[in-house]
Amino acid sequence: MASNYYILDTHCLIWFQEDNPKIPREVMDLIQNTNNIIFFSQISLFEISIKQSIGKLPHFNITSEDIYNQALADGFTFLPIENSAIFSYRTIPLINEHRDPFDRLLISSALQKDATLLSADEKLNITQIF
Repeated sequence: MASNYYILDTHCLIWFQEDNPKIPREVMDLIQNTNNIIFFSQISLFEISIKQSIGKLPHFNITSEDIYNQALADGFTFLPIENSAIFSYRTIPLINEHRDPFDRLLISSALQKDATLLSADEKLNITQIF
């Protein structure tokens, strides 16, 4: 993996924008290190929009457009959903307790970009977990 390429999972993107203390200092240091390339994915914007529309993020009222603009202002790099990630999606192993299609597509994107996925989900054992 590229030593300085990171993709934020959806929770990390939300927590960073909220300045939530759930992000450990080591991860915050990675995010704020200007030598690192921090990607935020179109997948996360889609997931946030869906969760907002079904009431799963009641305290996060920021629009996807505002999230996108703020992430760019924060110096993050937008990562659109790429065909290569979709094509390799089927190769991502299913974890019995965790079959979230958004997480699986983020994993596939991370593998395609040779990046480390920063995730709070302990079930994603093939990624960097905090």
